[in-house]
Amino acid sequence: MRPAITEHDVAVIGAGVVGCAIARRLERAGLDVVLLDARGDVGDGTSKANTAILHTGFDTVPGSLESTLVTTGYKLLAEHAASAGIAVEPCGALLVAWDEEQDAALGDIRDKAIANGYLDAAIIDADEVVRREPHLGPGSRRGLEVPGESIIDPWSVSLSFAIEALRGGATIALGREVRGVEAVGDVHQLLLDDGATLRARWTINVGGLRSDEIHRMFGHHSFTVTPRRGQLLVFDKLARPLLNEILLPVPTERTKGVLVSPTVFGNVLLGPTAEDLDDIGDTASTEDGIAALLDAGRRVLPALLSEEVTAIYAGLRAATEHRDFQIESHPSERYVCVGGIRSTGLTASMAIAEHVAGLLAVAGESTEHGRELDATIVMPPLGETQRRPARDAALIERNPAYGRIVCHCEQVSAGEVFDALRSELPPSDLDGLRRRTRACNGRCQGFYCSTEILALADAAGLDLDPLGWSR
Repeated sequence: MRPAITEHDVAVIGAGVVGCAIARRLERAGLDVVLLDARGDVGDGTSKANTAILHTGFDTVPGSLESTLVTTGYKLLAEHAASAGIAVEPCGALLVAWDEEQDAALGDIRDKAIANGYLDAAIIDADEVVRREPHLGPGSRRGLEVPGESIIDPWSVSLSFAIEALRGGATIALGREVRGVEAVGDVHQLLLDDGATLRARWTINVGGLRSDEIHRMFGHHSFTVTPRRGQLLVFDKLARPLLNEILLPVPTERTKGVLVSPTVFGNVLLGPTAEDLDDIGDTASTEDGIAALLDAGRRVLPALLSEEVTAIYAGLRAATEHRDFQIESHPSERYVCVGGIRSTGLTASMAIAEHVAGLLAVAGESTEHGRELDATIVMPPLGETQRRPARDAALIERNPAYGRIVCHCEQVSAGEVFDALRSELPPSDLDGLRRRTRACNGRCQGFYCSTEILALADAAGLDLDPLGWSR
């Protein structure tokens, strides 16, 4: 039976990328923080199943909170990634128009970018579009180039924030779902699913798909989450030469549409769909969804459909009836809600954390930076263009385990697996190990390597869930 968790200054509910960023920021302010999540790992919900783009915010709604936080977060996250060794590739993006209506919309999108403070977006003619992307399907018209868009390793971002929070003294309580809230004097008493209770002076609700449910526990009803499923196809690395940048559709009011994007892992993504659901756990892929993606891919990049699909997965976004982020502070209740975080949440994460710290400061809480880490965190190099351990002769000479390949598809060594298994935040299943090493992430999806990797985990004294590798 798990012991009850002790009292804390701040309870952060939700260990996605935004929750981890908030926990990290408030822990650095000298507050005693506990980070809670119902899942068994950080970044294991919406944060793990996205398009992994570091957005400039060029197409956000001018004047919105989202626009402000994405613009600020873009710079903060780029700096953090460079410091922590997280893979980022500044490949740029190109919005391609395919009909007269879309072509006419390019000027408005450029004007929106300017209103958002992004001045580098420029319209290019149809010939230039084809020159830059010769594998485009027939019928492409003008395009809007956005040179500042980048691709990023999203998994290492959440993990780096969580590790820095942990090193600062935060408590990370995974597999603990909040079922209820009671006011006890000046603190909140959070009732957990295992019967334990947790007391905190402040509660920050970053519950993602459950954020509206948690919001109602505090007596507020300002938004409702509608799970929006996004299905994606991952194509083999042999497809990577087919495009030079992120290929974006002209967005609609409801969705940014289906894009074709390279990944820092060397693959190509096609997706996502945008399907509103009732079930916050429905991450199943569907025949209709896959067919729709293939139709979109056939028009944009026909040659892509001749390449191998190595994975199919789906993520759920916490869409609401509002277009903007739903960040609310209720100082008298010592409660902050961070809801309605859209697909730009990865980029905006550090700026959202600063914004939340500011809300607490307005309420009288000291949130000035205080604690600093003894050493800068350095994440494993997971990017295809980074120097991977299996290619580092000096590292292998010091420790031959880095030269012993256990996942041949992704060139992951036994040394990397051992490092992940023995880390401050070790994985609880093969899916978590995949996000830390890329093992089981390639063509065979763990068919050949998972048995050996489970044996390594057993040798390290960890009992990984063998079913957890699947999305």
